[in-house]
Amino acid sequence: MNQTLNVALGERSYPIHIGTGLLADPALIQPFFKQRKALIVTNETIAPLYLDRLRSTLETAGISALSVVLPDGEAFKTWETLNQIFDALLASHCERNTTLVALGGGVIGDMGGFAAACYQRGMPFIQVPTTLLSQVDSSVGGKTAINHPLGKNMIGAFYQPRLVLADISTLDTLPNRELKAGLAEVIKYGLIRDPEFFSWLEGNMPRLLARDREALIYAVHRSCQNKADVVAADERETGERALLNLGHTFGHAIETGMGYGVWLHGEAVSAGTLIAAELSMHLGWLTADDCARIERIFKAADLPVRGPALGAARYIELMRHDKKVQDGKMRLVLLKSIGQGVISDIATEAQMAEAIQARCDGG
Repeated sequence: MNQTLNVALGERSYPIHIGTGLLADPALIQPFFKQRKALIVTNETIAPLYLDRLRSTLETAGISALSVVLPDGEAFKTWETLNQIFDALLASHCERNTTLVALGGGVIGDMGGFAAACYQRGMPFIQVPTTLLSQVDSSVGGKTAINHPLGKNMIGAFYQPRLVLADISTLDTLPNRELKAGLAEVIKYGLIRDPEFFSWLEGNMPRLLARDREALIYAVHRSCQNKADVVAADERETGERALLNLGHTFGHAIETGMGYGVWLHGEAVSAGTLIAAELSMHLGWLTADDCARIERIFKAADLPVRGPALGAARYIELMRHDKKVQDGKMRLVLLKSIGQGVISDIATEAQMAEAIQARCDGG
């Protein structure tokens, strides 16, 4: 049942292993260490569950593993928390060839990767994602960052891991709310480029919510394959890769406007995707039936289909900090159809406001 795929980036290509029991397999991880020393970066929630297991696996492979345990949550994705990683690296006399292992969800992966990109101008790192969202999205592709009070993920670097180890077994301890939030990123792949996968999701959402192992492995593999293909074609987001941000411009406005951590990232992306679909309908691309179908699948995943009442003006103000703004023009990821995403700057602020008002409580 375990599967492997490859992110094709020439000399920086790396494998993604997906399956069960992977955390306990030293043969999968041992070849990716230049030096027999590692720093595991994790958080207070994951450490009691999986830190000892990973450390034992590394020690079986002959690797001495130190660790730093960070506070848990999007609110801690800051310079101050990042410095705790640097403090641990320096205090432990880690060298450029020491490997940093990010064990946790998207926040840990992003901060661990950013620390690895910066420390001594670049040290090897490995992603061991433990949430559905990080397994299908944030652990793959080399985007690393921290948040700023004015915008999410605005300070960071492109820095690829050497290996992604997605052990589906770790999803057994994932809270239901976070499992559902991860499904928003899974649905995204079907919407932007894989209509067959979207149809599969429509028929298999109950299995995913019930944590059916076979269904989860299929969904993680199909999502990672979609992302790997996009990243291989456009590593630094100069074109096609921006499609992976469907719902994110509106979603990041929700996260920033509500305060980091109030809405989970996937919850904000879900509501943001419905705003993007509404705008796509206003532009004449999607039909009302398309929008209803999109709303149904997010409802089936028990995800929000309406955004919070920040007001259209506040949404647009926050969206101006988005990384896709180019020459002062807001570029949005919209949908020509289910399975065909498009990057467009043709929507006016009035049209955006109309879509926001239609899809947000209180407009």
